[in-house]
Amino acid sequence: MLSRRFYSKKVVNHFENPKNMGSLDKKLKNVGTGLVGSPACGDVMKLQISVEEGIIKDAKFKTFGCGSAIASSSLVTEWIKNMEIKEVQKIKNREIAKHLKLPPVKLHCSMLAEEAINAAILDYKRKSE
Repeated sequence: MLSRRFYSKKVVNHFENPKNMGSLDKKLKNVGTGLVGSPACGDVMKLQISVEEGIIKDAKFKTFGCGSAIASSSLVTEWIKNMEIKEVQKIKNREIAKHLKLPPVKLHCSMLAEEAINAAILDYKRKSE
């Protein structure tokens, strides 16, 4: 249970009711996987996208870390569905942090989410060349 005094309602909601948790088949050519973070710092985020004709049709995540990391992962998987890759690449960590009202000590979680998106897109592009 997250402290409601420290975290916004949006963080608590995404932590307690995460959206799109799970995995896609990384062997598929249209699936990109981004794995970011460090077990040493405590947050590791895997984000996967399924792409059809330049549009992200599905997104899944598995995150091991704090409530803010899980919330950031959950939020971005909701945001990026049905978006064009070029639009998804414009999402910045400050937008994620602002939407979730992350405290300054948790901004690294929104940075991980941005990095995970970009890593998944890069993996997809490598596989589809």
